[in-house]
Amino acid sequence: MKNNWTLIVFLLTFILSLVFSIIANILGNLNNIVLIIITLLVIFIGTIFDVIGTAVLSCEIKVMHSKASQKIKGAKEAIDLIKNSSKVSSVCNDVIGDICGIISGSTGVSIALVITERLNVSLLLVTLLITAVIAALTIGGKAVGKSFAMNKSNSILYLFVRFLSLFYRK
Repeated sequence: MKNNWTLIVFLLTFILSLVFSIIANILGNLNNIVLIIITLLVIFIGTIFDVIGTAVLSCEIKVMHSKASQKIKGAKEAIDLIKNSSKVSSVCNDVIGDICGIISGSTGVSIALVITERLNVSLLLVTLLITAVIAALTIGGKAVGKSFAMNKSNSILYLFVRFLSLFYRK
């Protein structure tokens, strides 16, 4: 079973990275404002999924059992996520988070190339500056997000499950 999970994570990572890289390359031909918006959006997505992964790990299952006993929609699904919290966290924090980090880095390079071409400035300087900004936003966002996720884990998980319920039927 453990080998199946490893294979699933590998394939999921490969497919998501391929799809996001294709999208990033297509969007790489856009202007700098669009690239900056895309980069910020990717950083935001990575941070949100890090919050979700942390919330699932720190959520109290008894709260969701209480909601399930009251027949509150989504509570049973939340319990399933908590029972599989290591896998959920791995996908949210590691797979999606790492992919977002790679994509934001590659869009950052595209931004640096456009800036250096237009302003005739040092590629090294612009790349270092953009890399530092992306790293600060990513790490800072995740640091704030982790604290928030640990304090509001039950609410975050329940909100996430309610959102997921929009995409499946029983």
